[in-house]
Amino acid sequence: MQTTYQMFVETTVPSDELIVSRTDLSGKITYANETFAQISGYEVDELIGKPHNIVRHPDMPHSVFKTLWETLQRGEMWKGYVKNLRKDGGYYWVYAEVSGVYKDGVLIEYKSLRVPMDEETKVKMQRTYDEKCEQEEHKSRVVVYLQSDLVHKVETLAREKACSSDKIINDILGDTLF
Repeated sequence: MQTTYQMFVETTVPSDELIVSRTDLSGKITYANETFAQISGYEVDELIGKPHNIVRHPDMPHSVFKTLWETLQRGEMWKGYVKNLRKDGGYYWVYAEVSGVYKDGVLIEYKSLRVPMDEETKVKMQRTYDEKCEQEEHKSRVVVYLQSDLVHKVETLAREKACSSDKIINDILGDTLF
């Protein structure tokens, strides 16, 4: 359970910056430019070798990435809007273009180029993705304000049961409301 306000803090991608990364065919990062590291809150060395979904924000519907992979498997370029998760729990939005890299006609890796997007599009895409998550995954984005003592109780229970605070809250709501 995120208990800081960092999750509400957006890092803005500067208009003159280009975020670049490459991955192997399984999606592990093989190259990340300094801009990617800076915007995502990681060091370049922390990104290399990790799955690119290290920056996947929970607001992103799974179907978006399913479509991305299907598009790439057809040998086509995927273009779309993505909300990414920063290392510190914040987020940033980008317009992304992902395509295959070929050598002598053989697919050897993927490259992703990402640029900033305007505020109006961010709002539109957040609404679109919230709707997709509700329809496709039956999950909703919710902000809840709890008394501090309740937050501490949930965190203590999660530690005792060796699970996430989110699981505790889901269990409580599932058991008491339904």
